[in-house]
Formats: sequence, structure tokens, C-alpha cells
Amino acid sequence: MYHPRIADLELEERLQATGAVVVEGPRACGKTELARQIAASEVLLDVDEDARRAIAVDPTLVLEGDSPRLIDEWQIEPVIWNHIRRAVDQRQNVGQFILTGSAVPADDITRHTGAGRISRLRLQTMSLKESGYSSGEVSLRDLIEGRFSASIDPGLSIHAIVECLCNGGWPGYLDLPHQAALNAQRDYLEEIQRVDIVRVDGVRRDPNNVARVIRSLARNLATTVTARTLAADAGGADGPLDDDTVRDYLSALRRLMILEEQSAWSPHLRSRSILRKSPKRHFTDPSLAVAALGTNSERLLKDFKLLGSLFESLVFRDLSVYARAIDGTVFHYRDNTNLEVDAIVEIRDGSWCAFEVKLGVGQVDEAASTLLKFRDRIDLSKCGEPRTLGVIVSTGYGYKRSDGVAVIPIGALGP
Repeated sequence: MYHPRIADLELEERLQATGAVVVEGPRACGKTELARQIAASEVLLDVDEDARRAIAVDPTLVLEGDSPRLIDEWQIEPVIWNHIRRAVDQRQNVGQFILTGSAVPADDITRHTGAGRISRLRLQTMSLKESGYSSGEVSLRDLIEGRFSASIDPGLSIHAIVECLCNGGWPGYLDLPHQAALNAQRDYLEEIQRVDIVRVDGVRRDPNNVARVIRSLARNLATTVTARTLAADAGGADGPLDDDTVRDYLSALRRLMILEEQSAWSPHLRSRSILRKSPKRHFTDPSLAVAALGTNSERLLKDFKLLGSLFESLVFRDLSVYARAIDGTVFHYRDNTNLEVDAIVEIRDGSWCAFEVKLGVGQVDEAASTLLKFRDRIDLSKCGEPRTLGVIVSTGYGYKRSDGVAVIPIGALGP
């Protein structure tokens, strides 16, 4: 059964404006099924050997078919890129092709695009709203426009949140029993470490070292951990890994789109504070961190420090999905006084919101104080007033405090 995605409308709109759309995202996040909801014909290059043979003879052969034509896992035969570009030019029609891919090819393959020919749509795993765990009563679109609606307790318990963290937002895993979902995540990581990371650029990398780096990333989830720290942590008793080797692994994981970087926000400040520029690192789905650490729901409920990091990463994923629907980006803030804000959502016209993420409702007062201190540090004459300051929590009601800070349960947040 297809689960409707927030990106459904974006794909439709892009096809009405450009000749081809590239849908990018990690393997198994639902790209092919998303495309099939609107495609009129398809060719699946990862399983269709005849199609790959045809491309070796004449790449234009696989472009023939009703439009929009889905070309799945196009990066397997990257030579097809320029032929798609030329076909779009020759046909002079929008909505000709949908390309899906789970790895970013080398830049030189796609350096020729052309305005109006090909656009890109990034797909992540399913948000809580898409997977049915959030009511969506509190809209990010409303928050960025300065509107807030109170919400009832959505009834999402901490046990349900832990289940979401373990099972992930992978469409194919939603209905699996807990242990089966955990096993599927671990198999997924095993494929990345031994197969996918070689496939991305043909470079052979030590799968054991890749696994160590992935585990280190999981231990340092939602932090600005450096490559040098990861190298030392991943090396263990054998000594640190080489810094450049770790940077190479990180680059490959980004190209496979399982590693996300949350960039630092750079506002104008009215104080002498110095901004920190390092990005925070997340997996495309926090379930991969759960799998990398070999933990489960029972152990997570006994380790609230780790659970808090995973919850922050879950919120980052959901905010990213919702922000893309309004042409927005999710940043973080940190300065040299160690004042940190977990998430800044900014849209193209400069409007912005700021959020702290707290697993426990008992931390709301502290989080609200941080947000108000942060607002006082920003030069609002240049950045504009924040449309919303909010604390995103795991459970409870959605309401606005007397100081103007909104309290938003993740089970009520939506696009």
C-alpha cells in the first residue's frame, strides 16, 4: 500500500515547470513508489539487463515511452544523463522524465544541466506525519508565518517514540514487528559498509573501518563532532584512523545520502559573540544510529542521554521534510559562549523560526530561557523578528507560554 508523501505535490509541481525531475534520496526511502504515482511508463535500470544492454548500443532507446517516463536508478548508467538533457531540449515539453537515484554521481557527469531542463527533489524517510504518528495540527507553514494553534495531547507516548526511532521512517519497514525492523536496519548498514560504499565511486574501502566510523557517528549523533575526533574514536585500541580517510568515508556516506549535515546559521549579532560554523551530523533516519549501536527499545528507555540525541535527530528529520515543502532549510546555532539552539528554520524570503528540542517536558523552562536569550543576541533590525520561538517536546499538549514561547509536541507537528 502506498503511503502518501509530502513530496507528492512537489514532484507534480516540478514536472509542470521543467522537462525532467531527479528524485534523490537514500536507498529504500520510497523514491520509486513516489515516482510511480505519476509516471506513465518506466524502466528499472538496476534489474533490467536488457535495458542496460540497449544503453550500450543506443541510450535513446530507453527514453522511448509515455511521459512522464520513470528511469529508475539512472546513475547505474550515467551516460544517459546527456541524452535525457538533449531529449528535453528537442521535445520542448515539460514533464518528460522522472529520474530516481540512491547515490550522487560524480559532479562532472551532471555538470551540464541548463536552466529549466532538469530540477532536483530530495526525498528523505517518512516523517511522523507521513507515517501516521503525528496529527499535524501544528503546521510549520503556520509557524513560519507567525501563527500558532494550540493542540490537544496527541497521545504519542515515549514508548511509541522509541518504537519510531527503532523502526524508522522507511516505507517498507512500517508494518514489520519490532525485532524484524531492527534486523532490517542492521542488514541495511551491512550493505552500505560492504557494497554500497564501493558502488558510489568504485573505490574499495575497508568495511570494518567504515563500520567503526558509522558507529562513532552514532555515538556523536546531533553534534558538531570533527573528523579528527571521529578518527580517534573509531580507531580504538589500534590507534586513530587517518583523518583524511575518515573525511573520505564521510564524503562517500553523504553521496549515498545516508549522512545529513545540518549547517550553522549565520545571523547578524548585536553582541561580540563569535559564531561557530561546524555542521551537526545526523543520519538520514535515526534508526540507522540505533542499528549501528546494536541497541533496542528496552535499552534506549534506560539511556536517556542517548535517547535525547536520537529524539533531536528525529525532530531534525521531520523539520527538514516539512521545511522542504515551504522552500526552507533547517540550520543550528552555536557561538563561542556555548549558547546553542537546536534548529533554525529559514525560508527563502528570510522569515525564520527557532526551536529547542527537549525529550522531557520538565526541561521546557530551561529551553524557553535559552530561546529568549538567543533572540536578544540577534540583531533583529537586520534579521527580522523570529516568527515563532518554540520548544519541541516528546509528549503532552501544545500551547503558548506567557513569555510567548510555544510548546509543541512532536506528535502534533506537521507541514
